[in-house]
Amino acid sequence: MTATAPTARSAADEAGSLHADLDTALGYAVAIGCLLVLMLPGARGSHAVIGWLPLWLVAMPALAWWALHRFRLPSWRQNPASQAEPALRRRRRGSVQARRRLRPAVTAWPLPRVA
Repeated sequence: MTATAPTARSAADEAGSLHADLDTALGYAVAIGCLLVLMLPGARGSHAVIGWLPLWLVAMPALAWWALHRFRLPSWRQNPASQAEPALRRRRRGSVQARRRLRPAVTAWPLPRVA
């Protein structure tokens, strides 16, 4: 008897689900860290071993979340007309590569001799 193998998820599907799970976990970590810093006065201070607590509770998870999104910045100022139209590529004027100019030969003037 031949048993059919279960359908294996492709690497892209697995990476996509891992990305989504990590995105959710980091979002929760940032939210919980913000709540801890806002609600608990002890979380606003510093610890002798790890240092400033808001850095580790809010800033580091937020930075990891931002890195997960490949350091994309939010685009607040977008023109609605530019979203509807596809971006046109600007074409270069010429296809000739720039060349280095030949300089005229510099005649070396003899330096004055000092006695």
